Amino acid sequence: MATLLAPAQCTGQLPSEFVDGLRYVARQPILDLRGRLHGYELLFRNDPDLAFCGDGDLATRTMLDNSVIFGLEKLSGGVTAFVNCTLESLTEDLVNVLPPSMTVLEILETIDPTPALIKACRRLKAAGFRVALDDFIWKPGIEPLVELADYIKVDFILTGAKERKKLLQQLSGYAVALVAEKVETQDEYKQACAEGFTLIQGFYFCRPVLLKNRNLPANRLSHIEILRLLHDESIDLRKLTRLVKRDASLTYRLLRLINSPLCAVRQEVCSVQSALIAVGEDVFRRIATLAITSELNADRSEELLRMAFVRGRFCELAAGLRGLNSTEQYLLGLLSLLPAMLRLPMEELASSLPLREEIRLALMNMALPEGILLAWLVNHEHGDWATCDAIAHANDLDQKKLQRFYGEAVVWAESALNFAN
Repeated sequence: MATLLAPAQCTGQLPSEFVDGLRYVARQPILDLRGRLHGYELLFRNDPDLAFCGDGDLATRTMLDNSVIFGLEKLSGGVTAFVNCTLESLTEDLVNVLPPSMTVLEILETIDPTPALIKACRRLKAAGFRVALDDFIWKPGIEPLVELADYIKVDFILTGAKERKKLLQQLSGYAVALVAEKVETQDEYKQACAEGFTLIQGFYFCRPVLLKNRNLPANRLSHIEILRLLHDESIDLRKLTRLVKRDASLTYRLLRLINSPLCAVRQEVCSVQSALIAVGEDVFRRIATLAITSELNADRSEELLRMAFVRGRFCELAAGLRGLNSTEQYLLGLLSLLPAMLRLPMEELASSLPLREEIRLALMNMALPEGILLAWLVNHEHGDWATCDAIAHANDLDQKKLQRFYGEAVVWAESALNFAN
Protein backbone atom coordinates (compact mmCIF):
# COMPACT_ATOMS: atom_id res chain seq x y z
CA MET A 1 0.00 0.00 0.00
CA ALA A 2 1.15 3.52 -0.74
CA THR A 3 2.88 5.60 1.90
CA LEU A 4 0.25 7.66 3.70
CA LEU A 5 0.35 11.42 3.55
CA ALA A 6 0.83 13.51 6.65
CA PRO A 7 -2.25 15.46 7.79
CA ALA A 8 -0.85 18.72 6.42
CA GLN A 9 -0.78 17.17 2.95
CA CYS A 10 -4.32 15.81 2.98
CA THR A 11 -6.01 18.74 1.26
CA GLY A 12 -5.28 17.41 -2.23
CA GLN A 13 -3.25 20.52 -3.06
CA LEU A 14 0.16 20.12 -4.67
CA PRO A 15 3.10 22.41 -3.93
CA SER A 16 3.34 25.24 -6.47
CA GLU A 17 6.58 23.90 -7.92
CA PHE A 18 4.87 20.55 -8.54
CA VAL A 19 1.93 22.20 -10.28
CA ASP A 20 4.00 24.55 -12.43
CA GLY A 21 6.74 22.17 -13.49
CA LEU A 22 5.28 18.71 -13.96
CA ARG A 23 4.44 17.55 -17.45
CA TYR A 24 2.60 14.44 -18.54
CA VAL A 25 2.96 11.49 -16.20
CA ALA A 26 0.66 8.49 -16.01
CA ARG A 27 0.75 5.56 -13.60
CA GLN A 28 -0.02 2.00 -14.64
CA PRO A 29 -0.55 -0.39 -11.71
CA ILE A 30 1.30 -3.67 -11.32
CA LEU A 31 -0.65 -6.06 -9.10
CA ASP A 32 0.02 -9.43 -7.54
CA LEU A 33 -2.28 -12.39 -8.17
CA ARG A 34 -4.53 -11.36 -5.26
CA GLY A 35 -5.07 -7.90 -6.70
CA ARG A 36 -2.76 -6.13 -4.24
CA LEU A 37 -0.68 -3.22 -5.49
CA HIS A 38 2.99 -4.13 -6.03
CA GLY A 39 4.12 -0.97 -7.83
CA TYR A 40 3.52 1.47 -10.66
CA GLU A 41 5.16 1.84 -14.01
CA LEU A 42 5.53 5.58 -14.53
CA LEU A 43 4.97 6.78 -18.09
CA PHE A 44 6.47 10.18 -18.87
CA ARG A 45 6.11 12.61 -21.71
CA ASN A 46 8.27 15.65 -22.30
CA ASP A 47 5.60 18.29 -23.07
CA PRO A 48 1.81 18.11 -23.31
CA ASP A 49 1.75 20.97 -25.81
CA LEU A 50 3.61 18.89 -28.40
CA ALA A 51 2.74 15.63 -30.10
CA PHE A 52 4.69 12.78 -28.54
CA CYS A 53 7.86 12.30 -30.58
CA GLY A 54 8.83 8.94 -29.15
CA ASP A 55 12.26 10.22 -28.10
CA GLY A 56 13.24 7.81 -25.34
CA ASP A 57 16.28 9.80 -24.21
CA LEU A 58 14.22 12.97 -23.84
CA ALA A 59 11.43 11.15 -22.00
CA THR A 60 13.91 9.57 -19.60
CA ARG A 61 15.68 12.86 -18.93
CA THR A 62 12.28 14.44 -18.27
CA MET A 63 11.49 11.66 -15.81
CA LEU A 64 14.79 12.16 -13.99
CA ASP A 65 14.28 15.92 -13.82
CA ASN A 66 10.77 15.53 -12.45
CA SER A 67 11.94 12.94 -9.92
CA VAL A 68 14.67 15.24 -8.61
CA ILE A 69 12.39 18.26 -8.35
CA PHE A 70 9.25 16.63 -6.99
CA GLY A 71 10.44 13.40 -5.41
CA LEU A 72 9.72 9.97 -6.82
CA GLU A 73 7.54 9.17 -3.80
CA LYS A 74 5.05 11.87 -4.91
CA LEU A 75 4.90 10.49 -8.43
CA SER A 76 4.47 6.87 -7.35
CA GLY A 77 2.49 7.38 -4.17
CA GLY A 78 5.32 5.88 -2.14
CA VAL A 79 5.28 2.40 -3.69
CA THR A 80 7.84 0.75 -5.98
CA ALA A 81 8.31 2.71 -9.21
CA PHE A 82 9.20 1.00 -12.49
CA VAL A 83 11.04 3.49 -14.70
CA ASN A 84 12.01 3.05 -18.35
CA CYS A 85 15.71 3.71 -18.85
CA THR A 86 17.81 4.45 -21.89
CA LEU A 87 21.36 3.16 -22.41
CA GLU A 88 22.74 6.63 -21.63
CA SER A 89 20.87 6.94 -18.34
CA LEU A 90 22.26 3.58 -17.18
CA THR A 91 25.86 3.70 -18.39
CA GLU A 92 26.40 7.36 -17.38
CA ASP A 93 24.82 6.85 -13.93
CA LEU A 94 22.09 9.43 -14.55
CA VAL A 95 19.62 7.19 -12.69
CA ASN A 96 21.58 7.66 -9.48
CA VAL A 97 19.35 10.64 -8.74
CA LEU A 98 16.54 8.14 -8.00
CA PRO A 99 16.10 6.44 -4.61
CA PRO A 100 17.45 2.87 -5.09
CA SER A 101 15.18 1.26 -2.50
CA MET A 102 11.97 2.15 -4.33
CA THR A 103 13.15 2.11 -7.96
CA VAL A 104 13.11 -0.66 -10.56
CA LEU A 105 15.15 0.24 -13.64
CA GLU A 106 13.45 -1.07 -16.77
CA ILE A 107 15.82 -1.96 -19.59
CA LEU A 108 14.03 -1.60 -22.91
CA GLU A 109 14.06 -4.43 -25.42
CA THR A 110 15.74 -2.15 -27.97
CA ILE A 111 18.94 -1.94 -25.87
CA ASP A 112 21.61 -4.49 -26.80
CA PRO A 113 23.28 -6.43 -23.93
CA THR A 114 26.72 -4.88 -24.44
CA PRO A 115 29.57 -5.29 -21.91
CA ALA A 116 29.15 -1.62 -20.96
CA LEU A 117 25.46 -2.13 -20.17
CA ILE A 118 26.09 -5.29 -18.15
CA LYS A 119 28.83 -3.56 -16.16
CA ALA A 120 26.53 -0.61 -15.46
CA CYS A 121 23.72 -2.90 -14.30
CA ARG A 122 26.03 -4.73 -11.91
CA ARG A 123 27.13 -1.40 -10.45
CA LEU A 124 23.54 -0.19 -10.08
CA LYS A 125 22.44 -3.48 -8.52
CA ALA A 126 25.23 -3.15 -5.98
CA ALA A 127 23.89 0.32 -5.16
CA GLY A 128 20.49 -1.15 -4.30
CA PHE A 129 18.51 -0.73 -7.51
CA ARG A 130 16.42 -3.54 -8.93
CA VAL A 131 16.39 -4.35 -12.64
CA ALA A 132 13.56 -5.32 -14.99
CA LEU A 133 13.83 -6.46 -18.61
CA ASP A 134 10.95 -4.92 -20.54
CA ASP A 135 9.07 -6.55 -23.45
CA PHE A 136 11.42 -9.47 -23.04
CA ILE A 137 12.38 -11.78 -25.88
CA TRP A 138 15.26 -14.23 -25.81
CA LYS A 139 18.20 -13.18 -27.97
CA PRO A 140 21.90 -14.03 -28.19
CA GLY A 141 24.02 -12.69 -25.35
CA ILE A 142 21.05 -11.91 -23.10
CA GLU A 143 21.99 -14.41 -20.35
CA PRO A 144 24.13 -12.00 -18.25
CA LEU A 145 21.23 -9.54 -18.09
CA VAL A 146 18.78 -12.29 -17.18
CA GLU A 147 21.06 -13.31 -14.32
CA LEU A 148 21.00 -9.72 -13.03
CA ALA A 149 17.26 -9.20 -13.50
CA ASP A 150 14.76 -9.09 -10.64
CA TYR A 151 11.76 -8.83 -12.99
CA ILE A 152 11.10 -9.97 -16.53
CA LYS A 153 8.13 -8.40 -18.29
CA VAL A 154 6.40 -10.18 -21.15
CA ASP A 155 3.95 -8.41 -23.48
CA PHE A 156 0.72 -10.45 -23.77
CA ILE A 157 -0.26 -8.67 -26.97
CA LEU A 158 3.00 -9.25 -28.84
CA THR A 159 3.57 -12.85 -27.72
CA GLY A 160 1.38 -15.89 -28.29
CA ALA A 161 0.82 -18.79 -25.91
CA LYS A 162 3.37 -21.05 -27.64
CA GLU A 163 6.01 -18.32 -27.70
CA ARG A 164 5.45 -17.58 -24.02
CA LYS A 165 5.67 -21.27 -23.12
CA LYS A 166 9.06 -21.56 -24.79
CA LEU A 167 10.21 -18.32 -23.17
CA LEU A 168 9.19 -19.44 -19.69
CA GLN A 169 11.00 -22.74 -20.18
CA GLN A 170 14.17 -20.81 -21.02
CA LEU A 171 13.72 -18.76 -17.83
CA SER A 172 12.89 -21.68 -15.55
CA GLY A 173 16.37 -21.77 -13.98
CA TYR A 174 16.46 -18.08 -13.08
CA ALA A 175 15.20 -16.44 -9.88
CA VAL A 176 13.10 -13.69 -11.42
CA ALA A 177 9.56 -12.41 -10.91
CA LEU A 178 7.53 -12.78 -14.10
CA VAL A 179 5.32 -9.82 -15.04
CA ALA A 180 2.57 -10.21 -17.62
CA GLU A 181 2.14 -6.85 -19.39
CA LYS A 182 -0.91 -5.45 -21.21
CA VAL A 183 -3.34 -7.87 -19.62
CA GLU A 184 -6.71 -6.34 -20.42
CA THR A 185 -9.27 -9.13 -19.88
CA GLN A 186 -10.12 -11.69 -17.23
CA ASP A 187 -9.34 -14.49 -19.70
CA GLU A 188 -5.84 -13.08 -20.20
CA TYR A 189 -5.45 -12.76 -16.44
CA LYS A 190 -6.40 -16.42 -15.92
CA GLN A 191 -4.01 -17.45 -18.70
CA ALA A 192 -1.16 -15.46 -17.11
CA CYS A 193 -1.79 -17.13 -13.75
CA ALA A 194 -1.87 -20.59 -15.34
CA GLU A 195 1.41 -19.94 -17.17
CA GLY A 196 3.26 -19.01 -13.97
CA PHE A 197 3.30 -15.21 -13.99
CA THR A 198 3.24 -13.75 -10.47
CA LEU A 199 2.62 -10.09 -11.28
CA ILE A 200 0.13 -8.56 -13.71
CA GLN A 201 0.23 -5.17 -15.42
CA GLY A 202 -2.84 -3.94 -17.25
CA PHE A 203 -6.42 -2.91 -16.63
CA TYR A 204 -8.02 -6.36 -16.49
CA PHE A 205 -9.33 -5.60 -12.98
CA CYS A 206 -11.46 -2.80 -14.50
CA ARG A 207 -13.11 -5.30 -16.84
CA PRO A 208 -14.14 -8.32 -14.77
CA VAL A 209 -16.54 -10.96 -16.05
CA LEU A 210 -19.94 -9.32 -15.64
CA LEU A 211 -22.85 -11.32 -14.28
CA LYS A 212 -25.96 -10.43 -16.25
CA ASN A 213 -29.54 -10.95 -15.08
CA ARG A 214 -28.47 -10.86 -11.44
CA ASN A 215 -30.29 -8.77 -8.87
CA LEU A 216 -28.40 -6.33 -6.70
CA PRO A 217 -27.94 -7.67 -3.13
CA ALA A 218 -30.13 -6.00 -0.52
CA ASN A 219 -27.28 -4.11 1.14
CA ARG A 220 -26.19 -2.74 -2.25
CA LEU A 221 -29.73 -1.57 -2.93
CA SER A 222 -29.58 0.25 0.40
CA HIS A 223 -26.38 1.97 -0.69
CA ILE A 224 -28.00 3.04 -3.96
CA GLU A 225 -30.95 4.42 -1.99
CA ILE A 226 -28.52 6.45 0.15
CA LEU A 227 -26.94 7.82 -3.03
CA ARG A 228 -30.41 8.86 -4.18
CA LEU A 229 -30.99 10.76 -0.95
CA LEU A 230 -27.58 12.42 -1.17
CA HIS A 231 -28.38 13.65 -4.66
CA ASP A 232 -31.69 15.24 -3.66
CA GLU A 233 -31.65 19.02 -3.57
CA SER A 234 -32.48 18.96 0.14
CA ILE A 235 -31.29 15.99 2.21
CA ASP A 236 -33.93 14.13 4.21
CA LEU A 237 -31.77 13.87 7.32
CA ARG A 238 -34.04 11.50 9.28
CA LYS A 239 -34.33 8.99 6.45
CA LEU A 240 -30.63 9.23 5.65
CA THR A 241 -29.65 8.67 9.28
CA ARG A 242 -31.92 5.64 9.52
CA LEU A 243 -30.44 4.04 6.39
CA VAL A 244 -26.81 4.67 7.33
CA LYS A 245 -27.30 3.38 10.88
CA ARG A 246 -28.44 0.02 9.49
CA ASP A 247 -24.95 -0.53 8.06
CA ALA A 248 -22.32 -0.53 10.82
CA SER A 249 -19.39 -0.73 8.40
CA LEU A 250 -20.68 2.20 6.35
CA THR A 251 -21.26 4.26 9.50
CA TYR A 252 -17.69 3.58 10.61
CA ARG A 253 -16.23 4.56 7.23
CA LEU A 254 -18.32 7.72 7.11
CA LEU A 255 -17.31 8.90 10.57
CA ARG A 256 -13.63 8.16 9.88
CA LEU A 257 -13.78 10.31 6.77
CA ILE A 258 -15.66 13.12 8.49
CA ASN A 259 -13.08 13.17 11.30
CA SER A 260 -10.14 13.04 8.89
CA PRO A 261 -8.05 15.99 7.61
CA LEU A 262 -9.95 15.71 4.33
CA CYS A 263 -12.78 17.68 5.95
CA ALA A 264 -10.79 19.88 8.31
CA VAL A 265 -13.61 19.78 10.87
CA ARG A 266 -12.51 21.37 14.13
CA GLN A 267 -14.72 19.30 16.41
CA GLU A 268 -15.16 15.54 16.67
CA VAL A 269 -18.43 14.18 15.32
CA CYS A 270 -19.98 10.92 16.45
CA SER A 271 -23.22 10.60 14.51
CA VAL A 272 -24.57 11.01 10.99
CA GLN A 273 -26.71 13.95 12.06
CA SER A 274 -23.89 15.81 13.82
CA ALA A 275 -21.61 15.11 10.84
CA LEU A 276 -24.02 16.75 8.42
CA ILE A 277 -24.40 19.78 10.68
CA ALA A 278 -20.64 20.09 11.21
CA VAL A 279 -19.49 19.98 7.59
CA GLY A 280 -22.49 21.20 5.63
CA GLU A 281 -24.44 19.44 2.90
CA ASP A 282 -21.98 19.78 0.01
CA VAL A 283 -18.99 18.31 1.85
CA PHE A 284 -21.20 15.70 3.47
CA ARG A 285 -22.46 14.52 0.06
CA ARG A 286 -18.91 14.06 -1.17
CA ILE A 287 -17.63 12.26 1.92
CA ALA A 288 -20.69 10.01 2.21
CA THR A 289 -20.33 9.06 -1.45
CA LEU A 290 -16.69 8.14 -0.79
CA ALA A 291 -17.76 5.93 2.11
CA ILE A 292 -20.45 4.21 0.02
CA THR A 293 -18.07 3.62 -2.87
CA SER A 294 -15.61 2.03 -0.44
CA GLU A 295 -18.34 -0.32 0.76
CA LEU A 296 -19.35 -1.22 -2.80
CA ASN A 297 -15.72 -2.14 -3.51
CA ALA A 298 -15.25 -4.08 -0.26
CA ASP A 299 -14.33 -7.40 -1.91
CA ARG A 300 -12.41 -6.03 -4.91
CA SER A 301 -8.87 -4.82 -5.53
CA GLU A 302 -7.96 -1.69 -3.57
CA GLU A 303 -6.44 -0.28 -6.74
CA LEU A 304 -9.93 -0.17 -8.24
CA LEU A 305 -11.06 2.07 -5.40
CA ARG A 306 -7.96 4.25 -5.74
CA MET A 307 -8.68 4.74 -9.44
CA ALA A 308 -12.31 5.60 -8.69
CA PHE A 309 -11.23 8.24 -6.16
CA VAL A 310 -8.76 9.74 -8.65
CA ARG A 311 -11.41 9.82 -11.37
CA GLY A 312 -14.02 11.45 -9.14
CA ARG A 313 -11.72 14.13 -7.82
CA PHE A 314 -10.19 14.85 -11.24
CA CYS A 315 -13.57 15.29 -12.91
CA GLU A 316 -14.69 17.54 -10.05
CA LEU A 317 -11.60 19.75 -10.28
CA ALA A 318 -11.66 19.98 -14.08
CA ALA A 319 -15.41 20.59 -14.38
CA GLY A 320 -14.93 24.37 -14.63
CA LEU A 321 -12.91 23.99 -17.83
CA ARG A 322 -16.10 22.92 -19.60
CA GLY A 323 -18.68 24.78 -17.52
CA LEU A 324 -19.94 21.49 -16.06
CA ASN A 325 -21.50 20.82 -12.68
CA SER A 326 -18.67 19.80 -10.37
CA THR A 327 -20.89 17.62 -8.13
CA GLU A 328 -22.19 15.68 -11.11
CA GLN A 329 -18.71 15.29 -12.51
CA TYR A 330 -17.47 13.99 -9.17
CA LEU A 331 -20.18 11.31 -9.17
CA LEU A 332 -19.55 10.50 -12.83
CA GLY A 333 -15.87 9.79 -12.22
CA LEU A 334 -16.41 7.99 -8.92
CA LEU A 335 -19.16 5.73 -10.24
CA SER A 336 -17.53 4.99 -13.60
CA LEU A 337 -15.93 1.85 -12.13
CA LEU A 338 -19.12 0.62 -10.47
CA PRO A 339 -19.55 -2.27 -12.95
CA ALA A 340 -16.13 -3.64 -11.97
CA MET A 341 -17.02 -3.34 -8.29
CA LEU A 342 -20.43 -4.99 -8.53
CA ARG A 343 -19.78 -7.22 -11.58
CA LEU A 344 -22.90 -5.88 -13.25
CA PRO A 345 -23.12 -4.14 -16.66
CA MET A 346 -23.48 -0.37 -16.51
CA GLU A 347 -26.61 -0.70 -18.64
CA GLU A 348 -28.25 -2.61 -15.77
CA LEU A 349 -26.91 -0.30 -13.08
CA ALA A 350 -27.61 3.06 -14.72
CA SER A 351 -31.37 3.05 -14.06
CA SER A 352 -30.69 2.72 -10.31
CA LEU A 353 -28.21 5.58 -10.17
CA PRO A 354 -29.36 8.99 -8.86
CA LEU A 355 -28.12 10.97 -11.84
CA ARG A 356 -29.41 13.04 -14.72
CA GLU A 357 -30.05 11.15 -17.94
CA GLU A 358 -27.05 12.80 -19.63
CA ILE A 359 -24.74 11.59 -16.85
CA ARG A 360 -26.17 8.07 -17.06
CA LEU A 361 -25.54 8.05 -20.82
CA ALA A 362 -22.01 9.35 -20.30
CA LEU A 363 -21.39 6.43 -17.91
CA MET A 364 -22.47 4.12 -20.73
CA ASN A 365 -19.78 5.66 -22.96
CA MET A 366 -22.16 7.75 -25.03
CA ALA A 367 -20.39 10.65 -26.75
CA LEU A 368 -21.77 13.57 -24.75
CA PRO A 369 -20.16 16.80 -23.46
CA GLU A 370 -20.67 15.52 -19.90
CA GLY A 371 -18.26 12.62 -20.57
CA ILE A 372 -15.39 14.57 -22.14
CA LEU A 373 -13.27 14.89 -18.99
CA LEU A 374 -13.70 11.25 -18.03
CA ALA A 375 -12.78 10.17 -21.56
CA TRP A 376 -9.59 12.24 -21.40
CA LEU A 377 -8.64 10.69 -18.07
CA VAL A 378 -9.29 7.08 -19.13
CA ASN A 379 -6.95 7.55 -22.10
CA HIS A 380 -4.43 9.26 -19.82
CA GLU A 381 -4.47 6.21 -17.53
CA HIS A 382 -3.41 4.10 -20.51
CA GLY A 383 -0.72 6.56 -21.59
CA ASP A 384 -2.55 7.14 -24.87
CA TRP A 385 -1.20 10.63 -25.42
CA ALA A 386 -2.46 10.94 -29.00
CA THR A 387 -6.09 10.44 -27.98
CA CYS A 388 -5.63 12.78 -25.01
CA ASP A 389 -4.33 15.42 -27.43
CA ALA A 390 -7.25 14.88 -29.81
CA ILE A 391 -9.84 15.22 -27.02
CA ALA A 392 -8.16 18.33 -25.61
CA HIS A 393 -7.83 19.97 -29.02
CA ALA A 394 -11.43 19.23 -30.03
CA ASN A 395 -12.79 20.66 -26.77
CA ASP A 396 -10.35 23.55 -26.24
CA LEU A 397 -9.01 22.10 -22.98
CA ASP A 398 -5.85 23.43 -21.35
CA GLN A 399 -3.66 20.33 -21.02
CA LYS A 400 -1.38 21.83 -18.40
CA LYS A 401 -4.41 22.47 -16.21
CA LEU A 402 -5.65 18.93 -16.83
CA GLN A 403 -2.29 17.52 -15.76
CA ARG A 404 -2.29 19.73 -12.66
CA PHE A 405 -5.77 18.51 -11.72
CA TYR A 406 -4.64 14.91 -12.26
CA GLY A 407 -1.69 15.40 -9.91
CA GLU A 408 -3.92 16.96 -7.27
CA ALA A 409 -6.45 14.14 -7.65
CA VAL A 410 -3.72 11.52 -7.09
CA VAL A 411 -2.64 13.19 -3.84
CA TRP A 412 -6.23 13.58 -2.67
CA ALA A 413 -7.10 9.96 -3.52
CA GLU A 414 -4.21 8.63 -1.41
CA SER A 415 -5.52 10.62 1.55
CA ALA A 416 -9.10 9.49 0.99
CA LEU A 417 -8.05 5.85 0.67
CA ASN A 418 -6.22 6.03 3.97
CA PHE A 419 -9.32 7.14 5.86
CA ALA A 420 -11.89 5.16 3.86
CA ASN A 421 -10.35 1.81 4.84
